[in-house]
Amino acid sequence: MMNWTKLGKIFDPTEHQLHNNCKQFAQSPQVLVLDKCVRIYFTTREVEPTGKYLGHVAFVDFDFDFKNILNISSETVIPLGGLGAFDQHGMFPMNVLKHNEIIYGFTSGLSRRKSVSLETSIGLALSENNGLTFEKYKKGPIVSSSLHEPFLVCDAFVQHYENQFHMWYIYGVKWIKGAEVDGTESRVYKIAHATSGNAIDWVRNSELIIPDKIGDDECQALPTVIKIDNRYHMYFCYRHATGFRNETGRGYKLGYAYSDDLINWTRNDEKSGIELGESGWDSEMMCYPHIFQVQDQVFMLYNGNEFGKFGFGLAVLEKN
Repeated sequence: MMNWTKLGKIFDPTEHQLHNNCKQFAQSPQVLVLDKCVRIYFTTREVEPTGKYLGHVAFVDFDFDFKNILNISSETVIPLGGLGAFDQHGMFPMNVLKHNEIIYGFTSGLSRRKSVSLETSIGLALSENNGLTFEKYKKGPIVSSSLHEPFLVCDAFVQHYENQFHMWYIYGVKWIKGAEVDGTESRVYKIAHATSGNAIDWVRNSELIIPDKIGDDECQALPTVIKIDNRYHMYFCYRHATGFRNETGRGYKLGYAYSDDLINWTRNDEKSGIELGESGWDSEMMCYPHIFQVQDQVFMLYNGNEFGKFGFGLAVLEKN
């Protein structure tokens, strides 16, 4: 049984001046632990004159107690793609991994479409200045739609275990036409797994690794994995495909699974050790979890109501 103690919301983007005139949303917080601070990357949104959003990567630096903000990014961390690029209209999220002194940034690029709202793919960027900014490895993605993963490939989370890179990510299995009250399309996506020797070329099995809890149209997003005492623990978020914006109980909640071999996963949400708040900023929704370790403590960052419009919070894993 995992047991978490919530430490409350620690960052609200509406209280700070962010680059690109972004004033709301701090979605999918992801960590890079540095020598003197914990850098938390997140996606914030620029509003275009048309009312549509552009997702930009930003960061905030905290001390190791997560009580004091030391710095907030004042310039673009990684530029969006050009006309027709897979990341022309935003990046959400960006997962950062430091391995053998190389800082990798695995981006999820968004591009708008006519028939459906968007398409997504996974890109790679590298940083040579300790994560202040990133340069794209190439203009194109490293993981995108394929024969068995037809669309919506994104949400990469990468770790290095058993002498190779492991990526957990999601891909779309179907679109549901005009499913929402405003006639927009809904999408269904599931968690999958891939491996690589160089973080560039990936071998995918294109198999769903986490069983559904609320039916075939369950949407699973943003997996995060940590190894504790020879067992791998995964948290993710899940929701109903439709009605999740305006119907109580259909929005994102946190799911939990564990594995002893990185291949076979047992889902047991009842042992996640963390639930929706009774009131306040995370009482309606919990989503986009990210688990990480600082010194001898394990923490979880996550977003609350309205998909992180007003920031993210922190929880600490109790020691058994």
